[in-house]
Amino acid sequence: MNRNPLGDLGQGLGDYLREQRQAARLSVRQLSELAGVSNPYLSQIERGLKKPSAEILNQLAKGLQVSAESLYVKAGLLDQQDADAPAGPDTRSVIKADVRLTSRQKSTLLDIYDSFVGHPAAAPAEPTKPAPIRKTTTTTTADPAPAAGTN
Repeated sequence: MNRNPLGDLGQGLGDYLREQRQAARLSVRQLSELAGVSNPYLSQIERGLKKPSAEILNQLAKGLQVSAESLYVKAGLLDQQDADAPAGPDTRSVIKADVRLTSRQKSTLLDIYDSFVGHPAAAPAEPTKPAPIRKTTTTTTADPAPAAGTN
């Protein structure tokens, strides 16, 4: 008979939490303080006796400085393919679609973005056009009057 009421699910999460906590060189007490979770409750989660809510997993993720999604997957709250999917709109498409940016500005932003996240293999580069030159006018004013009491 399995003594763990959550079966392998709870143990997988508990083992993963313990590994992450130990990798961060934190005691159970230290992580419980960082995450705002009671020490006994955290111990029960690590031993696979309790299944935490998404909110508790979020707090633990912040305390461990890991992604909450990784904990959701381990807890069975999220499928791995859902965790791997981008969280929002495609950044490259949004940059390309922004009508307020010139082609050169878009290209520069995409280069910067790619330097952070890596360049996708099948993304064709947009030809860059020079940004339009804007004329600015400057006005000059007469010299200010000398301060009172100066020669």
